[in-house]
Amino acid sequence: MPTYKYKAISKLGEKLEGTYTAKNKNEVISMLRQNQNIPVKIEELIEKKDILSFDSLKKVKVKDIAIFCRQFYTMLNAGVTVLNVLDTLRLQTENKKLALVIGEVYEEVQKGLTFAESLKRHRKTFPDLLINMVEAGEVSGTLDIIMDRMAVHYEKENKITNKIKGAMMYPIILSIVSMLVVVFLLTFIMPTFVSMFEGSGVELPLPTRILLMISGIIINYWYFVFTALLLMIWGIKRYIGTSKGQFLMDHIKFKIPIVKGTTQKVITSRFTRTLSTLLASGIPLIQALDIVSRIVGNVIVEKGILKAKEDVRKGIDLATPIKQMGVFPPMAESMIRIGEESGALDEILDKTANFYDEEVEAALQKMTTLIEPIMIVIMAIVVGSIVIAMVMPMFDMMNTIQM
Repeated sequence: MPTYKYKAISKLGEKLEGTYTAKNKNEVISMLRQNQNIPVKIEELIEKKDILSFDSLKKVKVKDIAIFCRQFYTMLNAGVTVLNVLDTLRLQTENKKLALVIGEVYEEVQKGLTFAESLKRHRKTFPDLLINMVEAGEVSGTLDIIMDRMAVHYEKENKITNKIKGAMMYPIILSIVSMLVVVFLLTFIMPTFVSMFEGSGVELPLPTRILLMISGIIINYWYFVFTALLLMIWGIKRYIGTSKGQFLMDHIKFKIPIVKGTTQKVITSRFTRTLSTLLASGIPLIQALDIVSRIVGNVIVEKGILKAKEDVRKGIDLATPIKQMGVFPPMAESMIRIGEESGALDEILDKTANFYDEEVEAALQKMTTLIEPIMIVIMAIVVGSIVIAMVMPMFDMMNTIQM
């Protein structure tokens, strides 16, 4: 449907300007009159599409949602209406994809939908947690407080995500460098020895013959190798995207000694912080557990939380099924029990989340410290094996000459 730009005068004599998506001008006029505004000028906007622009392809990240919530809270707290907040944010949001969605939300709210109802239509952009919290905020009349809590929540979530990415950056770079070094040795250095090996008359050792074969395949059939590599990466990513693949990856995270501790702390931090935010906003515990299960980012833990939800529904305290899961640290289990007994579960969970936020940073630093020497040793073994395979025939040639 086309978008129209309108100018109108409110019943108080104020000048209004905005845009509205409708089938025709009459629909825009009808909308303005329903809101007791007098139409002055209405014109259709013709959008100019930039073929070279990739802004619409950008993903909406946690950082974008955090900024959205923070700006929303700031304007709401200053007395700006929800509709005017959306009108401002759709024009100033840097992420173009998010700006387009906010524009659609703005138009839907104009048509009479509540803010939460409109967000539900855009679940691919806005997280379920935010949608449920906004709905609770609108019902209780505390939307500004809710948006402030959501801003803090996503700011912390973004901080943890950035720390995880930062910790994994060095191993990834080292792995890429290792692969490039191996490819360089096999494609540029190894061919210089081939003619010398062939003319020596010495029988080449098995490691050298294998290396020559690999080098020949990479040089002569590099396009097949490159295609096979791409297909392998695509296949792995697709498998991980399935329920079985996701379960396997999440299971592996709890089995690798170096990664297990960090994974456990990240999940604990995310679980306690999200559950605390939901409970503090008046969301019932059973509903809160259902929402949290979809946010922890681990299929195994998700199933455990859903089981805990059913136990709580039967009247069992939350601490018992949490302990039976065997995923969360003993401290987290104890804090949940204390929170339930004291009737201040949301406050206790918030303090627990703050503690594990710091623990995550320490765990990531420790994991990086352990991974670095392991990666260096692996790189040294691979490169060293190639060099040894290249040098071995030279010793045989020297022995032949001496004889």
